Amino acid sequence: MKQDLKEAINESPMSSFQKFVLAVCIALNMLDGFDVLAVAFSAPHLAADWHLSGKELGTLLSAGLFGMAAGGLFIAPFADRIGRRLLVLLCLFAIAAGMLASAFAQTLDQLVALRVITGLGIGGMLASISVIAAEYASNKWRSGAISMLSTGYTLGATIGGAITGLLLTHYSWRSAFLFGGVCTLLIIPLALYGLPESLDFLIAKRPKAALSRVNAILKRMKRDTVNELPDADRIAQVTHAPMAGVVVPSPLMVLRTVLIWIAFVCVMAGFYFVMSWTPKLLVQAGMSASQGVTGGVLLNVGGIVGCTLFSLVSGRVKLNTLLTSFLVGSTVLLVVFGANASRLQFAMPAAIVLGAAISACVGGLYALTPLLYSPTARATGVGWAVGMGRLGAMVAPVLVGVLMDKGWQASNLYYLFAVPFLFAVLPVNVIAYTIRNRDAGVTMTLSKQHEIL
Repeated sequence: MKQDLKEAINESPMSSFQKFVLAVCIALNMLDGFDVLAVAFSAPHLAADWHLSGKELGTLLSAGLFGMAAGGLFIAPFADRIGRRLLVLLCLFAIAAGMLASAFAQTLDQLVALRVITGLGIGGMLASISVIAAEYASNKWRSGAISMLSTGYTLGATIGGAITGLLLTHYSWRSAFLFGGVCTLLIIPLALYGLPESLDFLIAKRPKAALSRVNAILKRMKRDTVNELPDADRIAQVTHAPMAGVVVPSPLMVLRTVLIWIAFVCVMAGFYFVMSWTPKLLVQAGMSASQGVTGGVLLNVGGIVGCTLFSLVSGRVKLNTLLTSFLVGSTVLLVVFGANASRLQFAMPAAIVLGAAISACVGGLYALTPLLYSPTARATGVGWAVGMGRLGAMVAPVLVGVLMDKGWQASNLYYLFAVPFLFAVLPVNVIAYTIRNRDAGVTMTLSKQHEIL
């Protein structure tokens, strides 16, 4: 069992514990969706209470996204040093503290600072749970497992948004942050019990008592224990990391990193434009305020459908082909949606389909990114990609606001943001090309990567 530990996990059906780990990761990702939508729903009430200007409100809404970007870029890499599990737990305490303290903020500056702290926790956590989901999934379901994480965002946005809306009808805006903080505190015991340390981290870094910790995890998975840890280099090969074992980034790794950053920036900019601005743009196109909110909710419902569909199909279709199809489909749907946004009978069902397509694109990028890095750099690679994506998300709302001030119509904005989805096809396929041509024929194990990409 020395050399075959990870190969056995990769090739065998997923155990109930592995599925439970994925469910925990999805639950943790719900905090991201809840946080974004809860703030958006609370913003009008907060603006009225504190008499905020449009600029001040925009600063508040951007603070969380800024924190998430910084968390991905600067906090997430620590997971490759101290462990994925420990970093997730620390980030959860930061999220809980940020949300609870936000409920008692007395000034705008205080609330902006607390929104940044909350964002740091969420951004730092996202990379680690993506990596853990990737490492505990079998080869067949790895892409599907990671893309399923995106359902956590949409579930958090849908359920959390609905509860927040109900709270705001009876209580002040502070209730939304208080509810979010309490929910985060309640989810910490779940993470303590159900979120194990990454096997790849334990094998590659070999911290104190690594062997006993690995065997404890294997017992929970109902698999045979081992007498000694596998070779770290061997593990790097069988975990689908084409650049595994490289200490100094090679030109090829740098190229892939830049390409995945470009893809994330494009997709996240388009995603946050659609999710953030569609309710308002539907009203601008002639619908009522309630119809605009309904359109926003349907986008998130579609997101759940899209991520689930992507996960189910990913076990049968190559990841590169599937992701490219959804990127092209999102481009077409944005153009069609923009041209017909004023038609109620069309816009509402189309919102579900559009939400499904763009959410699947996000899930696909999350599925692709961990495959590009070795176990010792995986959280850093994913964290940087997610952080760059959040920077794209920050730019999109500002750009839309400027263009609306210049008189742009809703349809033209959807046409504009169709372009990033189409452009993202290029870096995704170049990454797949470099993997096929760089890694083809190296070993039988690495050739399995072709089945994914």
